[in-house]
Order: sequence, then C-alpha cells, then structure tokens
Amino acid sequence: MKKFLLIFIFLLSDCGYQPIFSNKSLDNIEYYKITHEGDIEINKKILGSLSFRENKLKNTLNNLLIISTYEIIETSKNSKGKIESYKSKITFDLIISNQKEVITSKSFIKEFSYNAKDNKFELVRYQNEIKDNLINKIIEDIFLYMNI
Repeated sequence: MKKFLLIFIFLLSDCGYQPIFSNKSLDNIEYYKITHEGDIEINKKILGSLSFRENKLKNTLNNLLIISTYEIIETSKNSKGKIESYKSKITFDLIISNQKEVITSKSFIKEFSYNAKDNKFELVRYQNEIKDNLINKIIEDIFLYMNI
C-alpha cells in the first residue's frame, strides 16, 4: 500500500499537473483601448478582477469592448397578481478587435431563478447577493476563456 501511494505521488508530481486558476497570465494582458458599455457596477467588478491594462503607447495592441446588461425578470404571478418568482440574468459580451476588424467575441450569460420574499428589504438584499454570485461566475468563465 505504501509503495502504491509513493508511486502515485511520484507520477502526479511529474505529470505537469497545474491548477487552472494558478496561472496569472491575465495580469500581463494589455489593450490599446478598453471601452465599456452597460451596467457600470458589473463592468467595474469584472475589469477590476481580471486586471486588464490599457497602454496607449503601443498602437499595435488590440482594443477591448465590454458590454453588460443586468435584468430582473418576473417569471410568475399568483391569481391576485402578486409576483411569486423572479429570474436575475446577466449578459456580458467581450469583444476584442484591432483597428480593422473584430478578432474574437464571446457572450457570457448567467441566470438564476428564485422565489419572491414577503419582506422587500430582504428581497433586494437577496437579489444583490445573487448579482454578485453571477458576476463571480462570469469572471471565472472569462478567466477560463482567456487562458485557452
């Protein structure tokens, strides 16, 4: 049993295994111009987490355009017209282009359905937590997309 464990550890350490999120290569990505449209809060959180940098000195760099939208959609009502459930949806578009054409574009969509709460203060607080969680999931997806 000990020999099997030692062989397993030896093979695992020499196979080149590396966790996905240990690569910090996104810190070095620079763009000539970074433009954002849509929900300012979402754009700030995502750009702050990914650490993209703008470098106006190198005009050969690509441009980055991000467009985000956030919606809270009423999905069901009871017979009295009271809302019973909602769906929060974030759409985030990432467009990389040079001076002439679009190089790549990717749309990230995350949504979450939930029941309404009687207390409006708790509902708003819950919706803000959901928004933060959806933003974090989009950040993970962008990180994986940019590392591939």
